[in-house]
Amino acid sequence: MQETTAVKAAAAVTESTAMTDSEAIDSTFVKELIKQWRAQDAHGAWDGKSDRDLLEPYILDKEKRREMPIIGDPDPETLWRLELFYNAVGLSIERATGVMVTPMMKMHHEGFGRMILSAGRLIVVNKQLRDVHRFGFPTLAKLAEDGGKLVTSGVEMIRKFPDVVNFA
Repeated sequence: MQETTAVKAAAAVTESTAMTDSEAIDSTFVKELIKQWRAQDAHGAWDGKSDRDLLEPYILDKEKRREMPIIGDPDPETLWRLELFYNAVGLSIERATGVMVTPMMKMHHEGFGRMILSAGRLIVVNKQLRDVHRFGFPTLAKLAEDGGKLVTSGVEMIRKFPDVVNFA
């Protein structure tokens, strides 16, 4: 398989630790996440919102995080944001490899669980989740970096085990 632009971009995101928020908004992963958000807007309620405004719920700086309780149950909106994040990871992996990726989440009401992304019979991303009510990133750059790392990891897994992905 040839390395696609999406994989190169995801690799660039993971290599760059000094990414700015302006650069992050143009990253392949963040663009996919924005597409996920826009696709959820069936009635056009968010047409006037900027991309940064759509991503604002993902940004939890130290002050916002300090205001949140240490232990808490995640609300449906937080779970939805989490699902959209991992859907964007899965679709980014799909675009890079041409292999369908399926997300599955098992979440306890207290905010811990597991998210997996599978391709064929292969688990390409396996993430233990804790304190989901506090799901977020300190900056947009960190959001792009963490999403890019998951995409790169998933693509590498598919390339390492193609026979498991393409079983007959």
